[in-house]
Amino acid sequence: MLTVGIVGPESTGKTTLAKGLAEHFNSIWVPEYAREFLSDLGRPYNQEDLISIAKGQLDAERKARRQAKDSLFLDTDLFVIKIWSEFKYGNCDPWILQQLSMNQANLYFLTHFDIPYEEDPLRETPEKRPELFHLYEQALKESGVLYAVIQGDERERLETAIQKVNSIL
Repeated sequence: MLTVGIVGPESTGKTTLAKGLAEHFNSIWVPEYAREFLSDLGRPYNQEDLISIAKGQLDAERKARRQAKDSLFLDTDLFVIKIWSEFKYGNCDPWILQQLSMNQANLYFLTHFDIPYEEDPLRETPEKRPELFHLYEQALKESGVLYAVIQGDERERLETAIQKVNSIL
């Protein structure tokens, strides 16, 4: 099964791309668990909460793998939690790093910040999207995973991503 992780700064079209790819390839996508977790939390989150978010994300991915056929699309994965933890707190829990090393996608799409920012109460740093993008790209390069930068309008992004997935399938 081909697993595609979609990562990038907030408000860069990850969810839209995951949904579009799942629809095109008649498959399923895994939503970002952090949204559910934070919406239900009832208090400001802290660094320790990132472990719970990582566990919830991995659990959602495992459940989705049982239903998926040829491909699975992840609207975020542990790379996002790693980068955010390092950006916000200066470090990342070793458990998250270990799980990331054992649960990497076959292909990553890094969504560019070239689309308008959309306000959302769960988003924190609209002005930091360029800086975060570069942190994601550096982490993907250092990890040695296969990745592609996805940019342009919604149609261009989906077409580029479909071509990349088809080149692997």
